[in-house]
Amino acid sequence: MNSVFKAMADPTRRLLLDRLREHNGQSLRELCERLDMKRQSATQHMDILEEANLVIVVRRGRERLHYLNPTPIQEIEQRWIAEFDKPRLRTIDAIRNQAEESAMSTEPVPVPIYLYVTYIRASAEQVWQALTDADVTAQYWAHANVSDWQPGSAWEHQRIDGSGIVDVAGRVITVEPPTRLVITFDDAPDDESLREPSVVTFLVEPHEDIVRLTVTHENLPNREMLNGISHGWPAVLANLKSLLETGEVLPQAPWGMAPAHT
Repeated sequence: MNSVFKAMADPTRRLLLDRLREHNGQSLRELCERLDMKRQSATQHMDILEEANLVIVVRRGRERLHYLNPTPIQEIEQRWIAEFDKPRLRTIDAIRNQAEESAMSTEPVPVPIYLYVTYIRASAEQVWQALTDADVTAQYWAHANVSDWQPGSAWEHQRIDGSGIVDVAGRVITVEPPTRLVITFDDAPDDESLREPSVVTFLVEPHEDIVRLTVTHENLPNREMLNGISHGWPAVLANLKSLLETGEVLPQAPWGMAPAHT
């Protein structure tokens, strides 16, 4: 092992091994040409690699051909890596490769889908009313969600400060009371940009005395919006949960807190 580690400690010798990995069975002349290295210097490095059994020399006539021998490296891998950390290192390597591919790609990086799940002690009908009744949404969201909630109808997220300002607007896509509601979500309704609105799906799944509420937000235009809703949805849904379970919203508006640290 000592001779192997010593041989691989030198960057020039690692480069020679890389060249043999790319094209095995090269003569010393070929290696020198590819590395712009003097023959005497290359000979010294190759002798050390041969002593460590990392390179095997095969004579063919008057020519000496050098071949990479992976066995010593494999023994290191089996002794120091395979038994302990191979699964973890494979995962890290896969993440690194994906990051490098993303960095080299000219294609835009897709924005992930946002998904949030909470469990509420309430009936499916109560949760449905909390999502669609303008007076109830005004209590836990500080906005009234106004619509007739028919497929194709418009909906508006109106401020309740008397200004009537609409901060979010969209269309109702799917209505399946009391379990599924799908709407488009445009957080810049007055913007003249032609970007497609994002889509929000509320899935209400009753189980005995509780409900699992899953909110999926997809087709997000950018990371800025992803960061915004990642702070907003948990706060809004925590207020909704408190209202349904205790009859009161949280003492302070949860969206007033700074975003949580990960």
